[in-house]
Amino acid sequence: MTLASLAISGTDNIGRFGGPFHFDFESMSDEAHFSAEQPGPGTPSRLPSPQRDGRRPQGAQRPPCPRPQEAQRLIILRKRADFLAANRGRRFAMPGFVLQVRDRGDEEPAVRVGFTVTKKIGNAVVRNRMKRRFRALARELLPIFGIAGSDHVLIGRTGGIERDYATLRDELRSALAKAAR
Repeated sequence: MTLASLAISGTDNIGRFGGPFHFDFESMSDEAHFSAEQPGPGTPSRLPSPQRDGRRPQGAQRPPCPRPQEAQRLIILRKRADFLAANRGRRFAMPGFVLQVRDRGDEEPAVRVGFTVTKKIGNAVVRNRMKRRFRALARELLPIFGIAGSDHVLIGRTGGIERDYATLRDELRSALAKAAR
């Protein structure tokens, strides 16, 4: 007996794998049954459009927050020439890092900062963690204690990853105070 003849006979038959087989080939189809009628222009769609999702009226925006550090913006150093120029500046060695500060000599008051952590410090996970900590320190302290119109470069040292964040913060604060003198 074939599967088709079992399905047509309508009897409960046990197949070769122990389960009942009953196939209704007429109802199996790849086509979905949707209405061919198009919705009118006033009919709302099933999904909300991004302009009318009901959360906030269109055009309404959150008012800008006052930012006290707006006068001194942090700009991240990306070019090798900027790092080499900062290397010719003053150095302030701390147990967790070395701070290099160089006055750019231009009239722009923006504070620029760069981060360097070499492979000598550890693998990529360790280096990225250290750079994240340096970025957080720079966001916190450079708008307040940074020297306007200068480039600051933080170079990671071997003991820096084990140091506590509060200790690194105090060290950066004291290095920036030395640089300001």
